[in-house]
Amino acid sequence: MRQLFLLQFIFLSSFSLCTAQGLQKGFDKNEYVKLMYLSARQLDTPWVNPKFPIPEGYQLIYRSAVVGLDNRWDLWLGKDNIAVISLRGTTKNSISWLENFYAAMLPAKGSIQINNKHTFNYKLAENPHAAVHAGWLIGVGCLSQSIVPKIDSLYKTGIKQFLIIGHSQGGALAYLLTAHLHYLQKDGNLPADLFLKTYCSAAPKPGNLYFAYDYESYTQQGLAYNVVNADDWVPEGPASIQTIRDFNEVNPYTDAKSTIKKQKFALKVVMRIVYKNLVKPTNRAQRKNQKYLGTKTTKMVKKTLPELKVPPFVKTSNYVRAGDFITLQGDAQYYQLFPLDKDKVFLHHMWDSYLYLIDRWHE
Repeated sequence: MRQLFLLQFIFLSSFSLCTAQGLQKGFDKNEYVKLMYLSARQLDTPWVNPKFPIPEGYQLIYRSAVVGLDNRWDLWLGKDNIAVISLRGTTKNSISWLENFYAAMLPAKGSIQINNKHTFNYKLAENPHAAVHAGWLIGVGCLSQSIVPKIDSLYKTGIKQFLIIGHSQGGALAYLLTAHLHYLQKDGNLPADLFLKTYCSAAPKPGNLYFAYDYESYTQQGLAYNVVNADDWVPEGPASIQTIRDFNEVNPYTDAKSTIKKQKFALKVVMRIVYKNLVKPTNRAQRKNQKYLGTKTTKMVKKTLPELKVPPFVKTSNYVRAGDFITLQGDAQYYQLFPLDKDKVFLHHMWDSYLYLIDRWHE
């Protein structure tokens, strides 16, 4: 009996030790820094740049082909058997920028025909009102075709812990990939004991409020972050247009016309004028946004993906921040190194500024 108890104690102690050495919930500064170094390897030139060293113990085991709208991802493996999915951000190619400008919203659940051989069936939220950025959704649709099989093959070798990292456009892709993998797992298409943790960095807004609500419901316990420099303009986009359609179904705005009808004549006339002047401009702006960043941009995207078929756009442009944030604030010393220069619009967006600020960041 005593021997059996001793064996159980040794087993549980070993299990606890292994668990402690694995991924933990919560923001880890050192973890983020290592991932930023790996993310920097996605640039076309820094393979021999000592400024961005490969963290000790990490090995690149797979680099994907360039797919979709100039998208690519790397798979790294650490000596602790934690895998890293690193998503490339915007490149110098015009089609990569077009992915960012393809900013009309698509439903967060549906199907996209990437080409005649690949249809991306996706679910990024439960809420039927949830919607996400069209260009980045297509990017995830193209990337996931190789990401999901790689996760599955690594899992079969015993690797169950994955970190996801993406900077800039890569961070936007990381948002949507995290949501996609979460629902694959929830619906039984990925193992239940797969541990996923996400670090978006300098990521723009990925979707509307209902997507954000859904995303935050399962990541807010220390499973996903977006790290932003307060002087970086990229996380402030895409531009957001909120109309009365973007409120919950129970609200005082959508039924305002019936309320106005009940008022006395003079007040009713004034209220109708005010109502129209407030509602029409935002509705008009949203329609124009969808026309130019959706319908017209689709034609341009199809020059690269001629067989692309997307579902109807959602009538919303209500982009919002999503998830937990780590906000980095500059000080006098920072602005000496990284001045507010209108001729250097990406100075506060690149790895150097983020790594400088995170080095001085304290909880």
